[in-house]
Amino acid sequence: MSGMRRREFITLLGGAAVAWPVAVRAQQAAMPVVGFLNAGSSRGLPEFVAAFHQGLKEAGYIDGQNVAIEYRWAQGRNDQLPALAADLVRRQVAVIVSNFPGVLPAKAATTTIPIVFLTPGDPITQGFVTSLNRPGGNVTGISFFNLTLGSKRMELLHQMVPKATTIAFLMNPSAPTRQVELEATQAAVQTLALKLRVLEATSESEIDAAFAALAQEKPDALIVNPDPYFTSRREQIMAMVARLSMPSMHSPRDWVVSGALMSYGTNVVDSYRQAGVYAGRILKGEKPGDLPVTQPTKFELVLNLKTAKALGLEVPDKLLALADEVIE
Repeated sequence: MSGMRRREFITLLGGAAVAWPVAVRAQQAAMPVVGFLNAGSSRGLPEFVAAFHQGLKEAGYIDGQNVAIEYRWAQGRNDQLPALAADLVRRQVAVIVSNFPGVLPAKAATTTIPIVFLTPGDPITQGFVTSLNRPGGNVTGISFFNLTLGSKRMELLHQMVPKATTIAFLMNPSAPTRQVELEATQAAVQTLALKLRVLEATSESEIDAAFAALAQEKPDALIVNPDPYFTSRREQIMAMVARLSMPSMHSPRDWVVSGALMSYGTNVVDSYRQAGVYAGRILKGEKPGDLPVTQPTKFELVLNLKTAKALGLEVPDKLLALADEVIE
């Protein structure tokens, strides 16, 4: 009798196993798809992707269970973004989440699919939305207003390295926001009567060339402009900064965790979490035009005391008091 029952049970299991893949396939077909468009590379942004997943989860969506995510990475080549955006539109994704270089290409590709942006700039002057409180249309997102902080970064770096006279500034010339950032930094340089050496890079070989120039010229400190491509090449850049034993200022804080001296800006990882929450709310039926653009409530100063010590720098008490986080 027990043998009979066991056989029936196995047969039942076998039947379930046949029905199961069909059910999974049907579920996957009905699953909404989120398009994740990014100017950087997946290698350099794992913590941003993890935060985005966390935000989706807070809104009730888990990748592979009730939502699918299609990733499109431009690997620092912004000219690829229009084709990648068009590809996501062809896939008929339910919502596109993009960092700032991909937003205008995504807007050009669709006026109906909701777009959630992440930008360090002012989304009104960037042409993403006409109002922060009531964006209207198919676009909303997160602004972390990092762009306007160039002069503040320069000021804080100068407090840390008061004897510095020449500051190097590494930027990505293909970034749509390069002018705003450069102007903010130049204004601070004039106020503090410093010399600025601007270096540009859009590829690994250009980053190498910029650091070869730094090794020869030996400026007193370096500011690495916040840029998705630089973030995705963080380990390469940080290894070179360490070799030059140069005080450096960055944004966001992840650079300081990787060994940089200091950073000032918003918590961009948390902005990706917020983008995940917004994507989830849109999947639930909320309209992007009704969701206000979220803005940072605070900017963080993060210091690495171990790096300061290795560079022979005495951290001023005033900076220590200002720091939101100190890495020892």
